[in-house]
Amino acid sequence: MSADDAGTGPGVGAVVVDARGLRCPLPVIRLAAAARDLPAGTLVTVLSTDPAARHDVPAWARMRGHSTVGETDTDTETDTETDADTAVAGSTGDEGAGTTPTTPTTPTTPTTPTTPTTWSLTVRLGATS
Repeated sequence: MSADDAGTGPGVGAVVVDARGLRCPLPVIRLAAAARDLPAGTLVTVLSTDPAARHDVPAWARMRGHSTVGETDTDTETDTETDADTAVAGSTGDEGAGTTPTTPTTPTTPTTPTTPTTWSLTVRLGATS
């Protein structure tokens, strides 16, 4: 099996380091611990909610002779609430009498995402010295 095939052949599972909720430097420390005994060519994916990991994981990979092969930002959906969607245009009871009913409006306010953004960073392990 070549180094390009390692980590993807039969019997070899994907290695995922779930570092969501951990702050710097823990995502890199967890990655290093997971990669310690893995063969060259193995793909390791780090899931992290720490924005620093987007820079720290590729830097760690370069310093250790590995390569970053992918990064994905997974944004959570932000719910948007508005009172105008539920407001009912009231009737004054004077339809046709020259009055215009008013509808109360509230500006649209984004709510806080229920979970932070998760970044998925994939590293292909190289030969370590």
